[in-house]
Amino acid sequence: MKVVIQRVSKASVTINTTKVATIKNGLLVLLGVVVDDSQDDIDYLVRKITNLRIFNDVDKVMNKSLIDIDGEVIVVSQFTLHASTKKGNRPSYIKAAKPDIAIPLYETFIKSLEISLGKKVQTGQFGADMQVELLNDGPVTIIIDSKVKA
Repeated sequence: MKVVIQRVSKASVTINTTKVATIKNGLLVLLGVVVDDSQDDIDYLVRKITNLRIFNDVDKVMNKSLIDIDGEVIVVSQFTLHASTKKGNRPSYIKAAKPDIAIPLYETFIKSLEISLGKKVQTGQFGADMQVELLNDGPVTIIIDSKVKA
């Protein structure tokens, strides 16, 4: 499981001209799932995402977590995070989990994140053509792969 997290001052997701998610201060999380992902991957990422100290304190030092600032979150499924570009110019998505595996893991990830934060997490729609708009704050963008814990 791989995530790209972006610290945002605002973000939204629109599907077919309908805004389905909108947040202010918090994180936009792009989530990519592979076939061998499990609850362990979800637990690891949720713990990292909620506790990373990437928000500014009063001295403008990144010393506060998402929990500390009571921040909001949007989670968007993003199978292209597992693109392989080794051969040619057309990416291969063979590593990305098919919907029958990815959707339950995506939904469990969201529920686990909601439990950890004690609040609702907004989302895009799995498999939909979405327009994601954000104002990256910092900019702060971090990639975390649950298979690389060293």
